[in-house]
Amino acid sequence: MANILSTERWGLTESADWWSAGQVLRQQTLGAATEVMLDLASVKPGSRVLDIAAGTGDQTLMAARRVGPTGYVFALDTSASMLDVAANAAQKEGLTNVETRVMAAENLMLDADSFDAVICRIALHHFPKALTEMRRVVTPGGKVAVIVFSALEKNPYYGIVFGTVQRLGNMRSSAARQPRMCALGDPGKLEDLYRRAGFLNVSVQALSVQQRFPSMAEAIRTMRNSAGYLREAHQRIERG
Repeated sequence: MANILSTERWGLTESADWWSAGQVLRQQTLGAATEVMLDLASVKPGSRVLDIAAGTGDQTLMAARRVGPTGYVFALDTSASMLDVAANAAQKEGLTNVETRVMAAENLMLDADSFDAVICRIALHHFPKALTEMRRVVTPGGKVAVIVFSALEKNPYYGIVFGTVQRLGNMRSSAARQPRMCALGDPGKLEDLYRRAGFLNVSVQALSVQQRFPSMAEAIRTMRNSAGYLREAHQRIERG
């Protein structure tokens, strides 16, 4: 869910297919935390919501259900194939309040003060400087709420794998040894990032989430089929 891949990689249709296939697991893992994010962003009926790095639109649809027919959710991502999945899902559900567009988070071609809330789920580590743009487009008094991974040692699903690789000493890149997906895991660092972007009344809330699998074999299969550094780390453990 937070593997670090290039924009080009995420643009591939097979990446969108892989991401879409994991929707049920993501909802089980992040569904409750996403509801908290929407609460903190004050997403309610009639709200105009900007979803940054929307991917295949899991949280986009959750926001769209909340805002209702009088609200609006604008979902952005750099991957057209992923946004196609999100748009199709919204259409199948009869949600006419969702719009998607390919756009980079660091350069939002949007008017200032144009959204009541901005959300971003497990993606801010890719573009932390985009918080300045998020602040620009949210209305005065509006909220910008994100979900990020905690520190690696608090995430055993990733931490055990990367910790094993570190002990083996056979991972090629320093980014993989210290994966960027956990770069904002320190609450103080995330809060400081917000304040430097000009936000007021910043608060960070820690939530516990569980990633459940029917068996250890299924958990390993999921790791093997993951994208990016998690798959590379697992492959290197298998090679010893």
